[in-house]
Amino acid sequence: MPDVNIKEWKVEDEEFWNSKGKKIANRNLWISIPSLLCGFAIWLMWGIITVQMLNLGYPFEQSQLFTLSAIAGLSGATLRIPSTFFIRIAGGRNTIFFTTALLMIPAFGTGVALMDKDTPLWTFQLLALLSGFGGGNFASSMSNISFFFPKKVQGTSLGLNAGLGNFGVTTMQILIPLVMTVGIFGSLAGGPSILLNTSGTLIGKIPAGSETWIQNAGFIWLVFLVPLAFAGWFGMNNIVTESVTPNPGNPLGAFVKISGLLFIGLVTAAVGLYLLLPPPTGSGLLSKWIVLPLVIIATVLLMRYLTTGELRQNLKRQYKIFNNKHTWAMTVIYTMTFGSFIGFSAAFPLAIKVIFGFSHITGANGVITHDTLNPNGPSALTYAWMGPFIGALIRPVGGWISDKVGGAKVTQIVSVVMIASALGAAYFMTAAYESPTPEEYFLPFFVLFIILFTATGVGNGSTFRTIAMVFNEEQAGPVLGWTSAVAAYGAFIIPKVLGEQIKATTPEYALYGFAIFYFICLILNWWFYLRPNAYVKNP
Repeated sequence: MPDVNIKEWKVEDEEFWNSKGKKIANRNLWISIPSLLCGFAIWLMWGIITVQMLNLGYPFEQSQLFTLSAIAGLSGATLRIPSTFFIRIAGGRNTIFFTTALLMIPAFGTGVALMDKDTPLWTFQLLALLSGFGGGNFASSMSNISFFFPKKVQGTSLGLNAGLGNFGVTTMQILIPLVMTVGIFGSLAGGPSILLNTSGTLIGKIPAGSETWIQNAGFIWLVFLVPLAFAGWFGMNNIVTESVTPNPGNPLGAFVKISGLLFIGLVTAAVGLYLLLPPPTGSGLLSKWIVLPLVIIATVLLMRYLTTGELRQNLKRQYKIFNNKHTWAMTVIYTMTFGSFIGFSAAFPLAIKVIFGFSHITGANGVITHDTLNPNGPSALTYAWMGPFIGALIRPVGGWISDKVGGAKVTQIVSVVMIASALGAAYFMTAAYESPTPEEYFLPFFVLFIILFTATGVGNGSTFRTIAMVFNEEQAGPVLGWTSAVAAYGAFIIPKVLGEQIKATTPEYALYGFAIFYFICLILNWWFYLRPNAYVKNP
């Protein structure tokens, strides 16, 4: 077992890096990646599970199923706020081990809940809330890895951690449909259910009347999480230096500090959801555009004022990032890339099912109905994984290119591509949602979304490069965590907005709104990092 606490860490020193720094950094990176992969898988698994719940005839409305993905999205985004600061107060090894182990709770609970169709909606909503543990892990993971590598390879190393970690979305979208086709856990996981509607996997459609084990969607992750927790405990390190983790304390104390801050995030997320969701689950008192800023502000303030002693001082020191204008500029720009990636990953499967899996028939009164199953519709479970797969795969490439030509320049090109793709996808989405044969428009719609996912991946790599170059060593990690926290609300906003617009029979409006936001980000990136006399020229 390697030394747990590293007290000397000088990665900008070429001799130190080549003699022992690179070996230690790579070991931590390659344990971090699969741990983060499982976090993404559990956070975003509701996008696939809800499709199969619809196919199995669970007694919930489409809008309620969209809400499960949105709940997990809001929870995961909110938990990224406290996770941003875990490395300084608890250490990288302690944090990655404990947060990976926590994923076993929603994984096991979801498997149990799916064994019974009569499980009430609130149980699934609670499990979706706890799935946010996986979303929160990104902030601490990225912050941790940023400390292990020198600036010259930050785009590549962070791109690898994020990109391959984001393969959790693709892995989940491929693996869950496959493991649901067989009773791999035997009687321990209960019996099969019968499909009422056509389903599918990577290799094609599965006809109605087939047996499926939907509960495996939760149980399968325990197979990976148990060995990964051991790998984190025995293979990772805490960097015990003044600028990284000055005093991690003993592991138990670190776990208590992490748990306390996670609890604050869960409470603020739950209160926000209560204010957002309609009765009977919530009150529906406030708009999401009001609730989300309130949740963010409440989480930050409660962390500051409910903590004491050294923990409060550590947080106060890290909160200096909020005084830097670049923190806010990069938060908006990063939201364009990662927020879009994670939001579309959550919403894409169910959007395919709802838009192309039903025929949209115009009646004699001119009103279009959307509830007739389309036997020729594409299987969401067959196609939905491809977008996140390409978006994650291309992310390290985006980081590598940005290391060569500059992050802001790559981000600017990405912005233009995302605007054009969103507008094109909106056009074909409109045509499909007004057609009795929507499958005719699926190919151009799908290709444009693939381009959109690709752009988000490249842009993720380029924004990592910009952050690494603009901020100093102490601030870069917390800024990465903070920007990823705010961007992760895309996993809530996009499914929620898309679900609302589908219900209003105007799904294209969602894409128009996203295109406008991308244009704002294009201007912001130019103003801060590309114009003559920019604050930092093409970092």
